[in-house]
Amino acid sequence: MGLRTAAILLFCFFTFTANAQTDTIKLTFPDAEKQFLENNFALLAQKYNVESTKALVDQAALWDNPVLSTDQNIYDSGSKKFFYHNESRALGQVFVQLNQVFKTAGKRGKQIQVAKDNAKVQEAEFNDLMRNLRYNLQLDFGQLGTLFDQAAVYRNEIAAATNLVNGIQKSYDAGNTSMKDLIRLKALLFGLQNDMTENARQINDLQAELKTLIQAKETAFIVPLTGDLPTQPAELNIPSLIEQAKVNRADYISNQYQLASAQHNLSLQKAMAAPDITIGASYDKNSSYAQNYYGLQIGLPLPFFNRNQGNIKSARFSQMSQENTLKDSEAKLKNDVVAAVNEYNLNQQLFSTQQLEFNGQYDTLFKNMLKGFKDRQVSLVEFVDFFDTYKDTKLKMLQQRYNLQKAIADLNFATGTTIIKP
Repeated sequence: MGLRTAAILLFCFFTFTANAQTDTIKLTFPDAEKQFLENNFALLAQKYNVESTKALVDQAALWDNPVLSTDQNIYDSGSKKFFYHNESRALGQVFVQLNQVFKTAGKRGKQIQVAKDNAKVQEAEFNDLMRNLRYNLQLDFGQLGTLFDQAAVYRNEIAAATNLVNGIQKSYDAGNTSMKDLIRLKALLFGLQNDMTENARQINDLQAELKTLIQAKETAFIVPLTGDLPTQPAELNIPSLIEQAKVNRADYISNQYQLASAQHNLSLQKAMAAPDITIGASYDKNSSYAQNYYGLQIGLPLPFFNRNQGNIKSARFSQMSQENTLKDSEAKLKNDVVAAVNEYNLNQQLFSTQQLEFNGQYDTLFKNMLKGFKDRQVSLVEFVDFFDTYKDTKLKMLQQRYNLQKAIADLNFATGTTIIKP
């Protein structure tokens, strides 16, 4: 932990020296996840889309407005007067009509159902967006922790290599060491410094991604606090995990809702072929056989030409398309779960207590080799070879740890729920 802290401070010094306002934020993954859920703008935008679609359910439930129309004479061509009237026809002609459309074949209920289906689709898409962003957050968080650990390895080797170069430089100045040996060590140091710079660049890129996900201040510097990974493998039952995925994966659930929506839309389009009835009442003064005429109106379109054939056909094909989309989604879900389980088992086998013990033994060997080289008990060629091997092995071990973290994230992502805590 001391090496990681020192590496973090070293990185902060080189990367953020010009910005005195940098704030260091230490976060565990649950802390980062909480900030992500509360502050992420993409999630908030999709959440508003969900509420917008739910409002359309209320809209679909509303009745059509009644239509009020009137007809009144404004000009008499005989007398050439506007709004003409006489004693026998005190107000001239007046006609008032009120109509109301009544939907048939259950159209209104079917429209409400389609609107509800669409609202469920939007909600499922919101959950799927959250699932994807949480997955990205978990990967970025784990990779950032790995890069910090790698920075600690580079720092440890750079410190050792720097001391050696300084010592060999003095020996060379005294004429006791060849230039070839000095150049070889300087090249080794340069390579380590170059790797450290690349490591810092990757940390900087991940900082930007994480700050966007959790909406941290742009001048902040995030330090991930990662815990120990389980060394004992979890018992995973593939059929059970597939069933959990079907219940929890928002992308699969969204396709189910879209199929339901397509089925309900087909039912709605068939109902649209049935004509709606318009019922109205009218009042007519001074333009009929009776001075005051009261009438009842009933209107019904005759479906001779347009029976909504095209929309019905389109809805039927949409339903068939969505049926196959759902089957494809289910096949992908199953393959994702199986692949995630296999990946987890493979990485868990490589990450064990023995590896942790080997890591400590290897650090001890590094110190012994460093001392042996200083005491001239180890040749330069042998030391440089060990130095490179030590670095590569340590980095691979850290990468293996991250691979296990990623395998856990992939397993949780494939099932849509937390099978193993990250």
